[in-house]
Formats: sequence, structure tokens, C-alpha cells
Amino acid sequence: MNNQLLVKMVLDGWNAKLKETDALLDALTDEQLMNEVAPGRNRGIYLLGHLTAVNDKMISLLNLGEQLHPELNDTFLKEADKKSAEIISANLLRKYWSEINAMLTNHFNNMQAENWFEKHTSVSAEDFAKEPHRNKLNIIISRTNHLAYHLGQMALLKK
Repeated sequence: MNNQLLVKMVLDGWNAKLKETDALLDALTDEQLMNEVAPGRNRGIYLLGHLTAVNDKMISLLNLGEQLHPELNDTFLKEADKKSAEIISANLLRKYWSEINAMLTNHFNNMQAENWFEKHTSVSAEDFAKEPHRNKLNIIISRTNHLAYHLGQMALLKK
């Protein structure tokens, strides 16, 4: 299998999950996002913020530039839901979600297939030489699975 075909398959999976997530977010009201996905579990708004922050961190992880909204990291990556007294609005999170994903999509569409097999920024050159699977394309695979997991949780918010 050639690298270009492999990259296309991985990005098609990523884009399909993004599209599913966007459709779910369009169907959910801000009020629904304030609900827990199950009793005692995360709220939809927290999951949206978490996914937004994870995708934002991909920008630097893939060496595409700096995060657009690093202010999301503490609330949505370092802390559990309901630990912060204040949480950003669903409307603003939706805006950030779209903005970040548009930037990622633009970069992904312009990357050459061979660039996907380069190391990402959280792996050293020495470790990458020993473990070349720790590349940029593998980040997309793991983030697609992560997105699918939380998408399944958020789907429970639909009534």
C-alpha cells in the first residue's frame, strides 16, 4: 500500500468523525450540552471543551503552529468537569471548535503524504528513530478514536 492511499484512508476516517460531531453539535441545544451524559458523568459542554482543547493542542503537536486557545487547557485538559467555578459558554466553545477544525483541515489538505510519517513534537529524535510509528499520522488515528469515544457519550444527550 502506498503512503498516499494510507494517508487518505486515515484522513477520511478523521473527517467522517468530525462531520458526525458537527451534525450532533448542530442538533444539540446549549441547554442539552449543560446536561450530564449519564448520572454522575461529564456534561456535554465539558466534553465539547475537552475535544476542542485536544484538537487545539494538535496544532503544536503536529508542528503546524501555536495553539489558538491555550486558555482551554486548564479547564478541559487538566481539571475534571465541575471543578472550575466558571466555564466558557457553549456558543464560544462552538465557535472555537469550528475555528480550530477549519485550521487543522486546511493544514491537513496541504500536507504531502511523506510529511505525515515525520515525528510529532512530543517525541524525541532518538525515540523516533527506535519507534517510527510515533509519527504525525498516528496522532490522527489516536485522535479519531478519542473523538469517536466522546461522540458516543455526547450522543446520549439527544432526547
